[in-house]
Amino acid sequence: MRQLLIEGGTLINEGVVQRGYILVENDRIVTVGAGDYPHAQDFQGETLHAEGLWIMPGVIDDQVHFREPGLTYKADLHTESMAAAAGGVTSFMDMPNVVPPTTTLERLAERFQRASESSVVNYSFYFGATNDNIDQIRQVDPQRVCGVKLFMGSSTGNMLVDNEQTLAAIFAESPVLVATHCEEESIIRANMARFRAEYGENLTAVHHPLIRSAEACYRSTAKAVELVTRYQGNLHVLHLSTEQELSLFESRPLREKRITNEVCVHHLWFSDQDYPREGNRIKWNPAIKRLEDRDALRQGLLNGKVDVVATDHAPHTLEEKQRPYLTAPSGGPLIQHSLPVMLELCREGLFPLTTVVEKMCHAPAVRFQLRDRGFLRKGYFADLVMIRPNDPWIVTPESLRYKCGWSPFEGVEFHHRVWRTMVNGHTVYRDGAVDADYRGMALTFNR
Repeated sequence: MRQLLIEGGTLINEGVVQRGYILVENDRIVTVGAGDYPHAQDFQGETLHAEGLWIMPGVIDDQVHFREPGLTYKADLHTESMAAAAGGVTSFMDMPNVVPPTTTLERLAERFQRASESSVVNYSFYFGATNDNIDQIRQVDPQRVCGVKLFMGSSTGNMLVDNEQTLAAIFAESPVLVATHCEEESIIRANMARFRAEYGENLTAVHHPLIRSAEACYRSTAKAVELVTRYQGNLHVLHLSTEQELSLFESRPLREKRITNEVCVHHLWFSDQDYPREGNRIKWNPAIKRLEDRDALRQGLLNGKVDVVATDHAPHTLEEKQRPYLTAPSGGPLIQHSLPVMLELCREGLFPLTTVVEKMCHAPAVRFQLRDRGFLRKGYFADLVMIRPNDPWIVTPESLRYKCGWSPFEGVEFHHRVWRTMVNGHTVYRDGAVDADYRGMALTFNR
């Protein structure tokens, strides 16, 4: 039996910031409380004196693309899970648009097996919807699979679902929540034709938010909300990017919602004013949009319109990103820096520390009905992050854990540092070093 007493740190959990202690036994939290541990004089295990540190639950990222199988020259489960640990992320949910795509139960099982052999943090995988695999969707195990991923209006390989009967069946019959990528392809195509007619091959990333426009996002998201309402389904809209889309969501307690959303850190940090400097390095789908959209999304964290903060971590090689705009892929590496980004925005006074923990740790656990994770609670898995506050550092190429070797945050100074990350009671990351031999667990769900 392994016992660890963490005492003297500042616990940030369930809306409260207080000095306290956590007692960990093997992979679980035995007790957590305010002040000093009352039985410290009799404790025989290891003690970690955490004075000056912030301690919070591990971050749960509900949207990543770790590129395995099929695209491992960009990233893989081992390298990106180590980057996750370095960023305080203890659990991730990976998307199905790999090669081949995760659109059969056999391929899904293969991905879980591979993660058990290579991931240093906890994991689950989405099952990919197509126009013709509803019978497989009905068989998805709700206690093991985080969700079904649905591409509405914007095609990725064979995963565009545009058949109305299929959409109705997915929303009505999926045993797990349906997570959607919402951009209306017909609007994007019309915009692209118009801009290509005007600019030819001289299009740049500056045009990206005009081609993949706010209207394309709103129209598709509104359709998803209408369908799930009609068929009494369970919808989670991924990576909101516009102020207008927020009008489709309600401000009420998360546990009461069946229609929710996620905002990603790049849409909270960057705006269209950054394209001239960053170019394709911040080319994502959906596009980063106006400053007004960014500020509305930030406000949504406070007014309850935004439910979850994640990354959409989607690495490409720097060579790919340096291609001309029309051939450069969308996406970029984010998971190592998502928590520092949110803590930096907190430092700037945009929202309190408790909001960071609520949206990155508690809310994903609640929305996906994760079993025994996302909170500092007795009996829960000891997924913990310890932050060294007011310890400035600059993102350098040498500090990156991403297999692709670059970051849109290179050169940025952050002021709070992830010092230690514990996964299931085991220290996976500490002060720059990752335990590459540890293996996380498959996430389970209370459904």
